Amino acid sequence: MASEEANPKTVDDAEQLVQSEDPQHPSNLICELCRKFYALGWVTGTGGGTSIRYHDHIFLAPSGVQKELMKPSDIFVMDFNTKEYLRKPSVLKPSACTPLFLAAFTRGAGCCIHTHSQWAVLVTLLVERDFGQSACFEIEEIEQIKGIGKGRGKVGNLGYHDRLRIPIIENTAFEEDLTESLEVAMEKYPDTYAILVRRHGIYVWGDNVHKAKTQCESLDYIFQLAVEMKKLGLPWAKSSDTHLSDI
Repeated sequence: MASEEANPKTVDDAEQLVQSEDPQHPSNLICELCRKFYALGWVTGTGGGTSIRYHDHIFLAPSGVQKELMKPSDIFVMDFNTKEYLRKPSVLKPSACTPLFLAAFTRGAGCCIHTHSQWAVLVTLLVERDFGQSACFEIEEIEQIKGIGKGRGKVGNLGYHDRLRIPIIENTAFEEDLTESLEVAMEKYPDTYAILVRRHGIYVWGDNVHKAKTQCESLDYIFQLAVEMKKLGLPWAKSSDTHLSDI
């Protein structure tokens, strides 16, 4: 981005941060993604959110806005280095997910998605019931696992024979209070691109928008499949040892 955009000095400068005819511009992409996620039932009621890092700018969906009706003028913009807002819509609040998005961006992500997917919620309950509160969600030998990356700094995606492991953290009354446990899980499982929140939903991130979206869609497919497998008495993995140490 141009240097004058990095430190906007006027209202017009700030507005230019979210105005673009380019459909790939972060402010346009966030609105388009949220409409798609609404159609999938992931961000109903104003829940969930999406954020994109573009160079040193963080573009954030607002809190309390119907995601399918969001406009670029609703988007917040933060300076990644100073964590100061360069643009703040006067009548809106920034997403309560902001500190959790920043945790992903600090670790190299280019996009972070938070959904309230029913399948993600159900999987957290099944894991707790069958493997205990400290267990991860684990599954293997499912083709869609190929949609998930091997880990930060690693080339390529997981394979059919690899075991997918997604840590689960406990929900809190306020979204921002999840930050510490999410960061602990990120450090303990550095190869993961997602964190499940029990009875709440999931955070998924990727190096860029394409990878984050692909992984979010792949995981939701896998979670739905896992719920249906449980109904049929089919195991998620060959080994029953899916109980991992506490996060």
